Amino acid sequence: MQADLAFALELADLADSLTTERFRAADLRVDTKADASPVTDADLRTETALRERILRARPGHTIVGEEFGAGGESEWRWFIDPIDGTKNFARGIPVWATLIALRRGEDAVCGVVSAPALNRRWFAASGDGAWSAPGGRLCVSSTAHLSAAHLSCTDPRDFESRGHGEGFHSLAAACHVVRAFGDFWSHALVAEGALDIGVEAVVNPWDVAALQVIVEEAGGRFSDFSGNRSIEGGNVLTSNGLLHDEALRRLHAR
Repeated sequence: MQADLAFALELADLADSLTTERFRAADLRVDTKADASPVTDADLRTETALRERILRARPGHTIVGEEFGAGGESEWRWFIDPIDGTKNFARGIPVWATLIALRRGEDAVCGVVSAPALNRRWFAASGDGAWSAPGGRLCVSSTAHLSAAHLSCTDPRDFESRGHGEGFHSLAAACHVVRAFGDFWSHALVAEGALDIGVEAVVNPWDVAALQVIVEEAGGRFSDFSGNRSIEGGNVLTSNGLLHDEALRRLHAR
């Protein structure tokens, strides 16, 4: 196993120990950030602990986290979302995960998605394939037509608010099944072949950095709505690759 991935998995173990301790805690503190999204004491505590651990082990690396922003100017950058799915976490819904990724410049090195309340973990290192535990090696689906595709998003209203309403409705209407598994889970399920397409109108780099390498190493495709293989685009489309171009075309329907 790559040393970087091994370290990322150690970080995930640390995060799991902190998040599970606070999940469904009677005294869980939930505050509202400036963008109206929730943040819990578990988010803050977990990101703080991960930052401290990374700075001790990799002192020259930059850290980009959801709660405390970016620090440093290294070509090596860690992306951290301490709890992806905070709204679920705050309500006691078990669909949430810690996302951890390492990039060197524009290249993905490794990524881990750890969802302890689901007893699932997905991880990958560039060039070494993608895996889940429990489960094994990941491989995307072979679905070749949208009419047979299963698609997932988080909140369909996000597409309307970001000017992609018609495109999303065109894509959804062409698919066989549409679900809202939400957040990281849509894309993790694409990587393991249970879904064919994951799509989000609103994302930040820490939401998708880990998922990019996992989906791609499973044989899938990752892009923003413009087709760029970027974590900075503000939106994301993941797929088994076979459906990607047609999904992008429909997202731009007017």
